[in-house]
Amino acid sequence: MTEEKKEGSRTTEEIIESVNPKYEKPIWEHGLVYDSPAEQLEPVYFWILEFMKELGFDVEKIVDNFAASPGSGYFAEIGQRAKIMQEEGMKIMQTIGVMLKSLVNLFYDLKEFEIRLKQYDLAKSKDEKKRESGILGLKQIWMDKVDIQRGNTSIKGLASQFMYATVIDAFMIAKNPEEVDKMDLNDRVKRVLKPRVAEFLAWRDRSEAELRKRFEVERAWVKSQVDSLKLYTRWAKPYLKAAQELMMKEKTREPSLVKAFNIILLELSIIGKNKINVQKEADLGNLPKKFRNLKLKRDYYACVFVDFVFRGTPTRTPQGHYVFGGRAEVNFKAYALNEDELKVLDKELDKEDFKDALSLVETVTEQSLSQVIEDLEHFTEKKEKEEKKKKEKEKKELEIGKIKKDNFEESIIRKFAERTASALCYKIYDVYKKSHGMASFAEPEWEIPGRWNVPK
Repeated sequence: MTEEKKEGSRTTEEIIESVNPKYEKPIWEHGLVYDSPAEQLEPVYFWILEFMKELGFDVEKIVDNFAASPGSGYFAEIGQRAKIMQEEGMKIMQTIGVMLKSLVNLFYDLKEFEIRLKQYDLAKSKDEKKRESGILGLKQIWMDKVDIQRGNTSIKGLASQFMYATVIDAFMIAKNPEEVDKMDLNDRVKRVLKPRVAEFLAWRDRSEAELRKRFEVERAWVKSQVDSLKLYTRWAKPYLKAAQELMMKEKTREPSLVKAFNIILLELSIIGKNKINVQKEADLGNLPKKFRNLKLKRDYYACVFVDFVFRGTPTRTPQGHYVFGGRAEVNFKAYALNEDELKVLDKELDKEDFKDALSLVETVTEQSLSQVIEDLEHFTEKKEKEEKKKKEKEKKELEIGKIKKDNFEESIIRKFAERTASALCYKIYDVYKKSHGMASFAEPEWEIPGRWNVPK
């Protein structure tokens, strides 16, 4: 099938190769084509899915894309459904936008209050230098915000006149009205300065109480607004996610998607992971006996990837649903991966647009919300223990090229995992063909060419 790749996108096989370069190709691979326009495609997928589960695989879906020809009824109906989801999601997002704008203004006010309150805290400090710094800062605020309203009779206004040139310096030095009498100033300056110092001291106490009250009120209001924002975010997520999942993948050069035809293309990929039980296999003689008590730092898995490519004709049922009959191409690929490689694989798959819906939701809602929550935690004086743990975990995250190589024991277990993956991969393929009356062939010998055989 011809596939139009996005810039920077890679196939699952290419990503596995980047995780472990030795996997230029799968250990074992099978493929089959099932073409039956009269039968539905869903049974092909679900038969393989359920059989893998019966074999003990932990199965996950990693790719789920579809594209329909513009002339099909399915295209129009899916487009209408996506439009409804988009409209509902955007209505809620508009409300979220208004709330975020309001919260930004509230946080700005709180930060201003915090700066002001810092001066009051310094003015009460036991450290003499810090206390003096806080008092001088408050006096400057009082002159700029309160006393300046007197106009020409304010301290700064009087300082511009020759006979009151020393009034600002004297005001900044004076700790109380009594100290003004002890200063070497003329009587006119003292008469102006004494009531201003007393007024400042009274303002300092009243303004602090009022400012702290307003700070607590706005902080409580911010918390309630954030709770409302979280609620709206939860409401928006299902609509945004559904709208993104209903978007069709662009395949403008795909020859099967003729505009006037009634055609749909589906792409699905699943991964099955079967953990190797080292102790059990050692007891059975499939691994060396001394491995019974071996303590591994990481587990090993026999993995099978199954890629489906469906090309079908959507048919509407009387119940209003669509069924698909057509051609199914199925590829089975076997790999042996350890726990570290699977973690990196998951990380790389997330980068390949396999989870577009979640990426969109996180970008639109969670990133904005995380900034709001960060500010909220700051103002509610909450310890950010979870954030610290998250950062520490991120530092320890594995990356491509930093996975430790297998030691001797692990190399033996990997070889066994390769044989197991190959055998299971063939079994899924073989049983499916036989159960559907297709021709099959004898089971191959699992002495993999070019690979070290596991000792009994």
